[in-house]
Amino acid sequence: MSRTVLAAIGCSIAAASIAAAQPAPTAPPAPQILRGSVTSVDSDKVSLKTRDGHMVSVDLTKDWTVQVTKSITAADIQAGSFIGTAEMPQRDGVGRSLEVHVFPPGVKMGEGHYGWDLKKGSMMTNGTVGKVVTGAKGRELDVSYSTGTRHIVVPDKAPIVQIAPGERGLIQPGVNVFLIAIATPSGALVANSMAVGEKGKAPPM
Repeated sequence: MSRTVLAAIGCSIAAASIAAAQPAPTAPPAPQILRGSVTSVDSDKVSLKTRDGHMVSVDLTKDWTVQVTKSITAADIQAGSFIGTAEMPQRDGVGRSLEVHVFPPGVKMGEGHYGWDLKKGSMMTNGTVGKVVTGAKGRELDVSYSTGTRHIVVPDKAPIVQIAPGERGLIQPGVNVFLIAIATPSGALVANSMAVGEKGKAPPM
């Protein structure tokens, strides 16, 4: 975020002195990606046992929602689809998908190319699918976002899911979920959405 420079003839020294006296702006807390099994849930809180064995409690906003990830095939990924894919960058600059999730029509979230934690060294690429071809290594996609384009290969065995709206009743003890939480100034975690896999499968992302 750029800072506005306050300057005026005759008072630049005073402005600099004031700026120097102010504390540096605090960066907002980074979102926390959580994957785990639900141990308890009610209307405003969910508790999880994460994949590394930690117990975590997350507050839920009043309007929290549920998404269901339903298995589809690579043929269902079409030009114009908005997708997310956790991928491993290859030496030739191509991304190799660990999974692909297709957003509902008209929904675009998290657009860009940035670090991810599904596997060490993995990245997340969210964008709009352009050219689609079937190659020797699997389905090949050109995925465009606001700052660039990635060429992605989706291996035949990579899980591919469609994201669809779900009911809160799907979130029950023992169910595997994926969510992104934000830490409040008090240290509590808050989320407004959770994803759950169809038929008990864990969301692949």
